[in-house]
Amino acid sequence: MEPILNPYLNFDGNAAEAMKYYHSVLGGELNMQTFDEAKMAGDPKEKDRIVHASLKSEGLSLMASDTRLNSPPKFGDNIHLSLGGQDEDRLTNAFNGLAKGGKVDMPLAKQFWGDTFGMLTDKFGVHWMVNITAPPQK
Repeated sequence: MEPILNPYLNFDGNAAEAMKYYHSVLGGELNMQTFDEAKMAGDPKEKDRIVHASLKSEGLSLMASDTRLNSPPKFGDNIHLSLGGQDEDRLTNAFNGLAKGGKVDMPLAKQFWGDTFGMLTDKFGVHWMVNITAPPQK
């Protein structure tokens, strides 16, 4: 079996909102468990925070959780989630959906390597790249 890379995002109390949003844009199956359901809520304020969430769709596996109350996450510019493939409609819809409420950093456009590519930062501060592979030349 090949190694699998699963991006894992940490949020500060809005993991459920973020994962539901990603699910609405990307489809697939979403499963979430709260700290309370896992019997891990050390503070009553943590009970509804997400201890683990998983979104699985064709060609996509994304995981996330909320941090504990005393350890907020540090968001930075060092990670981009990259979506790629040949399904132009699906990837264009994903790009447009993820851009709602966020910021397009580079619009989807044909690039020098032949593919269509764009970058955005979604409304949760997560950076995304979308690459639509050009059909093979005949």
